[in-house]
Amino acid sequence: MLNIISIPTGPLAVNTYIVWRGSKEPCGETRECVVIDPANSGKVLKKLGELDLKPAAILLTHGHFDHIMGVAKLREATGARVYINKLDSAAMKDNGASLASMIGVRVDPSNIDGFVEDNSDITEAGITFRALHTPGHTKGGVCYVIESERVIFSGDTLFFMSYGRTDLPGGDAVALYDSIVYRLFTLKGDYRVLPGHDRETTLDFERRYNPCASGGVCE
Repeated sequence: MLNIISIPTGPLAVNTYIVWRGSKEPCGETRECVVIDPANSGKVLKKLGELDLKPAAILLTHGHFDHIMGVAKLREATGARVYINKLDSAAMKDNGASLASMIGVRVDPSNIDGFVEDNSDITEAGITFRALHTPGHTKGGVCYVIESERVIFSGDTLFFMSYGRTDLPGGDAVALYDSIVYRLFTLKGDYRVLPGHDRETTLDFERRYNPCASGGVCE
């Protein structure tokens, strides 16, 4: 049984996801899980303790500060492996690259344990995630797909009836449109879509109602 919970973290209420197999309830023994986009280590560690979970890996959808603020301390506390696309990797040690300096905050630097490549599989905590490189919001933006469960963690690429902004450094409206329309919308069948902000949606719904579905460029 796959379990997914979402907790809002960081100054911009990022959806941080904790994903694991097994019982939803604490069972008195530590179980492995995967954490996606932790922006507050304290909140995540508290929830992990409540659920008797330990992260085997931290998957990052991109390198903006609001998605990575909790990575360094979470990695230090748990030993979890950190994965990000190489094109966004500078953000893990550079507050300019993560845009943290843009709003006057600081992100603790973190080492990286693995680079995520397009169409690569990452198996952690008994769960296989397929990475899709979906640039546009950032150059190294990635969506993580659990094919067996028909789930997409879309980061800031695709939102409920919306999409990630492209007016920040590294943004590209044409690339984002191509990522959504030609990488995500072309997946066969429906998927549950869990974005980096706001409410969840489904791929079928976004194929019909997302502004990008009507053609043109996501701006």
